[in-house]
Amino acid sequence: MKYLVAILLPPLGMLLAGRVMLALLCLVLMVTLIGWPIAAIWAIVIVNSAEHEKRMRKMLEQERRRGG
Repeated sequence: MKYLVAILLPPLGMLLAGRVMLALLCLVLMVTLIGWPIAAIWAIVIVNSAEHEKRMRKMLEQERRRGG
């Protein structure tokens, strides 16, 4: 779902990933029609990065709980 939002509305996708300043910059980039595809790709990368970071934090927390 987040990926679909990132494609259709890139700044909103970045906001959902918690990247406020990047969302504002993305909105400025989207002002031009040429900038929209670039902004969409950029938003997908940001959302994917945020999801990956969330998974890594969860794995680290589980590892700490096990005592490793």
